[in-house]
Formats: sequence, structure tokens, C-alpha cells
Amino acid sequence: MTMNRALSAALILASSMAASAALAQAYQWKDSSGRTVISDTPPPASVKGTKSIGTSPPPAVGTGGAATDAPKTTAEKDMEFRKRQQDAREKSEKEAKEAAAAQQKRENCDRARSQLGALESGRRMVVPDGKGGEVFLEDDARNAEMERARKIIADSCN
Repeated sequence: MTMNRALSAALILASSMAASAALAQAYQWKDSSGRTVISDTPPPASVKGTKSIGTSPPPAVGTGGAATDAPKTTAEKDMEFRKRQQDAREKSEKEAKEAAAAQQKRENCDRARSQLGALESGRRMVVPDGKGGEVFLEDDARNAEMERARKIIADSCN
């Protein structure tokens, strides 16, 4: 059993050293005498022309590194696609409602202008009396209808 423990300890030590060496950062620079220096420690601040060689550790997940820029899963892509479809449907419905409201407004404007033209013509007009019959439009009622038509024109025709 002592042999197995020694072997296990050696494997753990070797793998931890290999892992730390793989994650180590190496630097290369020229010292004051012009010799090239390669080291795992950064050069002094006075040294210019430092070049980083070797590797740096990969960024941890969720720290804003490359791991967060990983390709999206199929479920995420599908969810984004459905969201875009829903947004497009909502936009289309909104545009359709706005177009219908604009059409209704134009029709109200046209009817009000036609009604105002007829009222201003001075011809006698017959209107329903509310009891199933008809009566001629008196001057006071004509003036009130002209004001109502002008108000509708002001609201609908701009």
C-alpha cells in the first residue's frame, strides 16, 4: 500500500506542476547589457520593449471573458427567434391599427366637409324628428350642426 500512496502522491504532484506550468505567463525582454531574458516574472518597470510570450490562464466563466461569448444553444437561438417573431407581429398589429385609425379619421373628415357644404348651401334640409318622421331643419339647429361639423373638421382633417 505504501507504493500506491507514493505513486498517487507523485501523480498528484506531477499533474499540479504541469497544470501550473501550462497556465504560467512568460515574458521576454532585453536587459541593460543587451542580453535576451526570458522569465515567468514580469520585467522591471524601467525595461521597455517587453514582449509577453506563453499563455495566460483562461478567463473564468461569468467574468466577462471569452467564456461568456460562447456559442448560443439551440434553445437560446429558438427563444430569440420566437421573440423576434412576437415583436414583428406586435409591430404589424400596431401599424394596422394606426392605418385603420387614420382611414377612419379621413372618412370622418370627408363626411364632415360634405355635411358642412350642404348646411352652408342654404338649401332647406330635412332631418329625422326622432319619432319616425321628418322635419325641416330650422336656422338655430342648422347653425348648431354647422358648428358641430366645423369641430369635427378641426379634429379630423389635420
